[in-house]
Amino acid sequence: MGTDLAADLAAAADLLRTATDVTLLAHVSPDADALGSALALGMALHARGAVVRVSFGFPAEVPRSLRGLDPVGLVVPAAEVPAVPSLLVALDCASEQRLGQLVDRVPATTAAGGRVLVVDHHVANTRFGTDHVLDETAPATVVLVLALLDELGAELTPAIATCLYAGLIGDTGSFRRATPDTHATAGRLIAAGVDPTAVARELMDSHPFGWLRMVSSVLARAQFVPDAVDGQGLVVTVVSLTDLVGLDPEDADSVVDLVRTVDGAEVAAVAKELTPGRWSVSLRAVGSADVRAVAASLGGGGHRLAAGFPAQGSAEDVLVLIKNAFA
Repeated sequence: MGTDLAADLAAAADLLRTATDVTLLAHVSPDADALGSALALGMALHARGAVVRVSFGFPAEVPRSLRGLDPVGLVVPAAEVPAVPSLLVALDCASEQRLGQLVDRVPATTAAGGRVLVVDHHVANTRFGTDHVLDETAPATVVLVLALLDELGAELTPAIATCLYAGLIGDTGSFRRATPDTHATAGRLIAAGVDPTAVARELMDSHPFGWLRMVSSVLARAQFVPDAVDGQGLVVTVVSLTDLVGLDPEDADSVVDLVRTVDGAEVAAVAKELTPGRWSVSLRAVGSADVRAVAASLGGGGHRLAAGFPAQGSAEDVLVLIKNAFA
């Protein structure tokens, strides 16, 4: 751990140690790393006696696969987040825009003399807070939260460890992008009471029956572009609102991991329709391509091997956009 990070962790722990009211925000469409980070830190602060609320700007409810991470009931709707939080913690957010409709809480808090702590591992973080714990080499934000909990001397309960483990699974691609330290962290969390089989099943291996129909339709229209990505290959498909009838939007999130298994394709791309004509595009690279750079050029972000960006238009428009981006 670098000296700057150690100092930032100590300063953040001092800030949280005396806090009596804390609002923790994950990014819009929270994944396991974002919500797991917020809930793990929130549970530790709740146990210390602080008033704690966890929220996010979109969607209105916690994604089905993540609901088991909140046994204490800390998540509140965006409408219940104070207009001017006394202490705001943004987790896994590279920029304040990732807070969606809650973005105004950042300037409101600082204007009132409050503090905004940003805990994140994205290389493109804009340092939009008053205090920061940032490390782009960390495999997930939950790793930084674990270090912060250690600095606080917080108990690593099974519930907290489960939130951290979920985030670790999510942002390492089920340990595909793991290091020895990643596995050591996972071992520590399992020793603290995590059931790895149960967590993995709830996060990735549990779908309604209708998911099979959706996957069948979406994969049937997938396109392979062998000349894209400098001849390394691109596979792409779209998930429309029609495909998702009777399903939750998150049921489409697993499609990119199916598409990315195509041999001969360096990059996989899946566009998910959120509302008519409004899309979220997920990108995955096998190893050599930098999909974060492409996503950033289109108004998104992420990591070198896993990123995403927003898009608008018809399904055909989005397919053309993706293909041109990797031509």
